[in-house]
Parts: sequence; C-alpha cells; structure tokens
Amino acid sequence: MPKQSLPFFSLIAWKQRLVFWIGAIIVGLVIVAMTLLSERAVNLYRYFSIDYAWFHFVIPPIGLGITAWITFRFFPGSERSGIPQVKAALEIAANPEERNKLLSLKIALAKLFLPIIGLFSGASIGFGGPAVHVGASIMLSLGNAVKFPPYFIERGLIMAGSAAGFAAMFSAPVAGIIFAVEEMGRALEERISTLVLTAIIFSGVTAYALLNSYIYFADESLIMPWGKNWQAIPLCGIVGGFFGGLFSKIIISGGRLLSRCRFPIVVIAIICGGVIAMVNYFSDGATVGTGYQQTKDILQGIRPMDPFYPFLKMLATCATFFSGIPSGIFVPSIAAGAGLGVDLASWFPIAPAPIMILLTITAYFSGLLQSPLTSFVIVMEMTNSHGLLIPLMATAFFALGTSKLINPVPLYSALCETYKSKGNEA
Repeated sequence: MPKQSLPFFSLIAWKQRLVFWIGAIIVGLVIVAMTLLSERAVNLYRYFSIDYAWFHFVIPPIGLGITAWITFRFFPGSERSGIPQVKAALEIAANPEERNKLLSLKIALAKLFLPIIGLFSGASIGFGGPAVHVGASIMLSLGNAVKFPPYFIERGLIMAGSAAGFAAMFSAPVAGIIFAVEEMGRALEERISTLVLTAIIFSGVTAYALLNSYIYFADESLIMPWGKNWQAIPLCGIVGGFFGGLFSKIIISGGRLLSRCRFPIVVIAIICGGVIAMVNYFSDGATVGTGYQQTKDILQGIRPMDPFYPFLKMLATCATFFSGIPSGIFVPSIAAGAGLGVDLASWFPIAPAPIMILLTITAYFSGLLQSPLTSFVIVMEMTNSHGLLIPLMATAFFALGTSKLINPVPLYSALCETYKSKGNEA
C-alpha cells in the first residue's frame, strides 16, 4: 500500500483521475439506460396483460424460467441483487481471480439486460442492487484495464463504483456516501472517501442531466411539530421494522432451504413465476415492476390503494428473489413500505397520512437492511423531506431494534457468506 499520494500535477495521477471520472460518468449513463428500459418493459407488460387475460398466467413462469437459465448458464455471478457479490468482492479483494468472477464487464452487461427481461415477464424487480453491482463492476474493470495500483483496485474502486451506482439510481448523493460506509462495512480513509465522493458527483450529475429527476416525490409542506403526532414514530418504526425484518428473515431462510433442496434453478424459477402470475392477477397488475409508480401515486394521493397491496408486493418480491434472476429489492421495498404506511394511517390516524407513509417507508427499509443511516437519508433525499430529519432518524432506529429481534444478522451480510466462502476456498 503506498504511503504517499502522487504529486498533484503528476501525469500518472491525472491519468488515474481522468479514467476514474470517465468511469463514474459511464456508470451514470448505464443507470439512465436501466431506468428508461425498465419503464418501457413494465408498460409493455401491462399493455399486453390488459388486452390478453392469459398473459398474466403464461408469461411469468416462462419468462422467469428462461431468464434464470440464461443467468446461471451464461452469466454466473450476476444472479439476484448483486450487493452480496460486491461485499464479498471487498472481502476477497486480495484474490483477483475469484474477485473477477463476481465483478466484471460481462456481469455488468447481464445486470443491465436480464432484469429488463424479468420486468417484461411481470416480476417485481428493483434496480438498486443491480445498479450497485454494475457500478462496482464497471469501475473495477476500468481500473484493471489501465493497471491502477492494487490499493485503488482492492478498496477504492469497488466501493466508489458501488456508491456511484446507488447514488445515480436514487438521485441521492448523500445516501450514496452513507451506503458505501454503512452497508459495505468499511471505514473510509481520506483518499478513498474523496474517490467515493467524486464518483457520486459525476454519476449523479450525469443521471440528473438526462432524466431531470433529482426529487422523485417532492412535498415541501411536510413538517412534524412536537406533539401527539410524534406517537407515530414508535408505531411506524415498530410495525415497519417488524415487516422489514420478517421479509429479510424469509429471504435468508428461504434461500438456505432452497440450496439444501438442490432443485434445478429453472424449475424453481418456473414455480416462482407461477406465484408471481397469481399475485399479479389478484392485484390487477399493481405488483408488476419496480413499484416506483405505485409509491408516487400513494404519496400524491392519486388513487386509493388496496389494503393488501403491501403484502402482495412483498410476496411478489420474495418470489422474484427466489427465482434467481438478476433483480433488486430496494424500490419494491419502498413501495411495500409506502403501502404499509397507508394502512397504518387509515387504521391509526395519529399523524398526517403523508408523514406516516414516509416514516413507515423508512422503518421498513431500515428493518429490511438494518442500515438505519442509509434508510432515513435516502427517504429524506428522494422526497425532499428535510423537515422530517429527526422523526425519520428516530423511526429508523426504532425499526432497527425491532428487526434485530426477528433477524439478528443483516440481510446482505448473511447473503454474501456464500460468495466469501467460495473465494476463500479457492
């Protein structure tokens, strides 16, 4: 590990900076492509499912079966979220051969297109995890191509790429920094933190310049004066944390059960597709896709929501995860949390509904990931609800404590163990 940084005007230093900044811009462009393609895929599925009743029942099993086969046959390492692979790559960074099986341009390409096929198949897919995986893969591949020093490759590039992907996906630069520290589980040194910050700026600005959507669900009227409204904090925190922790427990336990059963992944994917088909049918297609539009409609009060929506969304997201196809759970989790918030606001109207919805989104996210800082910051940034900073923060930590009672091990820490063990055995 180098003891001193290169001089500011060194040609080598500027070559490294230039390649790094270009990589961050590429990450932003790829995230934009993922976002636009995902919207097209969901709209296309809904268009056909409205005109053809059989579409809900035929396409999900076939589509998920084919996608799972392509994933495990041609792109091993690209399955499911991608965040466990990135965390494992950080742990086995000194083993380049095994690390490159988890992060590569080939995997980034798969992570770009295979989730789109899954969305067209009616799955409940988010792009948070895939964006993290794509960002880390692109940045590491560029570092390998230009022969960056091992110090950058083993720590800085992977973390910076993952944070850049996260920030660009959610237009949440501060949450990207916190995610890199909190979820990736590493303490950043000054030089690494600078790399992470500049990656987030370049990728985030690129995504914003093309999509012009820095604030997703803006409502500047959200305030929560001290008083009885604050009773919503423990209520939303405990309920949201419970269901987030339960979802996480199901994902971990279900994954271990399926690995012991050793069923062919294509068979599992077809069965999961059948479950998704039924859920989509009973929800009138509301559970299809990322859940972004449903969350936006909920926060803006555009149309009433089925009280069972959050639970159906959780079921569809679980089935998608178990199918093994490349997919994330961040945005579907935000949608599920928003649905739970609507239910709580209806059953226990102790605070304004929009505030209870945001608190419950934060709680569900915090319970799911057990990353409270990331949870309240991303909700605050995405909704421009800076006036709710303290309530969101308190809710996140209520949720964390509740979740730990149900599931002591954080979701991604448990999921990355498989990849870490493979790397250590090699």
